[in-house]
Amino acid sequence: MSTAKKVALISGANKGIGLETARQLGKQGIIVLIGSRDLARGEAAAAALKNEGIDARAVKLDVVNPADIKTVKEKIEKEFGKLDILINNAGVMTEVMGSNSTSKTSEKTLRDTFETNLFAVVALTQALLPLVKKSDAGRIVNVSSILGSLTLHAAPNSPIAAVKTFAYDASKAALNAFTIHLADELKGTNIKVNSAHPGWVKTDLGTDAAPMEVVDGAKTEVALATLGADGPTGAYIHLGEALPW
Repeated sequence: MSTAKKVALISGANKGIGLETARQLGKQGIIVLIGSRDLARGEAAAAALKNEGIDARAVKLDVVNPADIKTVKEKIEKEFGKLDILINNAGVMTEVMGSNSTSKTSEKTLRDTFETNLFAVVALTQALLPLVKKSDAGRIVNVSSILGSLTLHAAPNSPIAAVKTFAYDASKAALNAFTIHLADELKGTNIKVNSAHPGWVKTDLGTDAAPMEVVDGAKTEVALATLGADGPTGAYIHLGEALPW
């Protein structure tokens, strides 16, 4: 089965920026698949969006579970025959913000962080890429962070100079490398691959101390997910502006 409507899958979309991204895409008439580790929470989020007139559907997606990835791929292929937008939104930070403790960062912390923030993104993207290739205008958005910028971390007077969370920062820098490499592989096709920095947003991860509201935090993901043919690929973007790698 296929549909003329665009179809978007957003991981980690039952709350926060992921949910708001789904809302903003759904209001543009895009079918949004709410990826959630907990299906019940995903269904509750989808139901809330449906009450706003959005075609939202929950899918169980624990991004570190290969069986979930396989099931989601099969579901999308059977129901839609293609995937127009993949937003790799799910991510974790297990470290505590504060003083630089790189020398004490455990191997477990590194492995757990990279498992979700990099390896799961690669696995999900590779699994779904054949469906994205069937889209007339495939868009892949990897949700990164300004904390993945090596250039800014190396600059002593940059806005993030004092924020050194090694495992998280390194995982997002690696995610940015995936964006660059995949975009290069797909250049000349109708697929665009970009990294998004949502900003410091009031979420469970960002806390209430963050200056940005969720509605604004979703704007970068939504913009990159709906880029026109003349839009960038292999870029690192925040609210329309390029960030240094």
